[in-house]
Amino acid sequence: MKILLISANTETMNMPVLPLGLASIARAAQDAGHSVKVINLMGDDDALKTIEEALDTFDPHAIGISVRNIDDQVMDPPHFLLEPVRDIIAFCKTRSRAPIVIGGAGYSIFPQAALDYLGADMGIQGEGENSFVAALKRIENDAPLSDVPGLYLPGKGLQLPIDVHAKIDPQRPPLPGVHMTIPATFSGQPFYIPFQTRRGCPMNCSYCSTGSIEGTILRKRSIPDVVETLALYKKAGFDHFFFVDNTFNFPYSYATALCDAIIAKKLSIFWRCILYPWKIDDALVEKLAAAGCTDVSLGFESGSIETLKQLNKKYTLDDVRRISAMLKKHGVKQIGFLLLGGVGETRDTAMESLEFADSLDLDTMQITVGIRIYPNTPLARQAVEQGGIEATDDLLMPKFYIQKGLKDWLHETTAAWVAARLSWDG
Repeated sequence: MKILLISANTETMNMPVLPLGLASIARAAQDAGHSVKVINLMGDDDALKTIEEALDTFDPHAIGISVRNIDDQVMDPPHFLLEPVRDIIAFCKTRSRAPIVIGGAGYSIFPQAALDYLGADMGIQGEGENSFVAALKRIENDAPLSDVPGLYLPGKGLQLPIDVHAKIDPQRPPLPGVHMTIPATFSGQPFYIPFQTRRGCPMNCSYCSTGSIEGTILRKRSIPDVVETLALYKKAGFDHFFFVDNTFNFPYSYATALCDAIIAKKLSIFWRCILYPWKIDDALVEKLAAAGCTDVSLGFESGSIETLKQLNKKYTLDDVRRISAMLKKHGVKQIGFLLLGGVGETRDTAMESLEFADSLDLDTMQITVGIRIYPNTPLARQAVEQGGIEATDDLLMPKFYIQKGLKDWLHETTAAWVAARLSWDG
């Protein structure tokens, strides 16, 4: 079959992002014997024209559309991002009879609500390599779709529970220049290639949507396969990577072994990652730096121990201070993050957070006021109990939690702090 895959994301937000998930789907479909064409709409000035040309020349038997973001997670005002995607789907339907399958990280958080809003023929929640290939087989044979894990149908809901694969190695990573390429509009610019070595996160932070996307079981790719794939990218001319694993330092033994393997291979790559500020020692940070880690996202979220408990964080403020100092010692830049206005937040705890963040003297600080509420999270349940949202709200349209009486004060206070600090943003 001929499969057209479209990355609908056009938002750069913090930086331009290549569609790793869609590239993984492309690899799986191609490995299954299908002919695949990928369109990345990032930087495309005329998306509909690009799609029209692909539909006319390629004439696909099925269309897959990746939905990465639902909104920009900014409370005032939120920017809802699904309207252009809905237009793309409607446009495809006027020019092709091919069934349209949607998926992606954003879609997976709201599988039924997003499917209903977008008007696609079906959607796949969670990691989709196996399920998408299974759906293609049913489509090709005009067979029922009821046994495809994670697949949603309009008006019929989930057909079979999500299949969370214990081993992700069989789902081979996309290849450079084949399944993942940099759009021509971004050529010549520094570009970090997204790379994933682990899926899932067991930390259960009160507001986090990762469980809906990747599950709560942490699954690892074999280190030899990781290093071999990185070497292929390096050979193809790519040497900047963003490890998108939710917590690069978990498990500790895997993180250290991966750094050792990169060092031993002498890859000479530059990369950034996300660290959970807990259970990190100087030996690991030294290996990170030696393996090419130049920047880390340090999402400590608050400088108040009481607020950290509400967010279900496992670390202490001393952990954050100690880890931040080790990163500085080894020359690794840090991007810090604060989430203000959550459950139990007060003016005092918010000021504790701002003062704590200031004391760390990080390279960059990002402040968010108000926390996006996602379905099936402790924060969503708390918001319902407190009357902030209805239990029936599917939360597709952005809703935010902010402690009553703090909204205006937080906006004014954080704006003043940001204005006085060149490295802060909010």
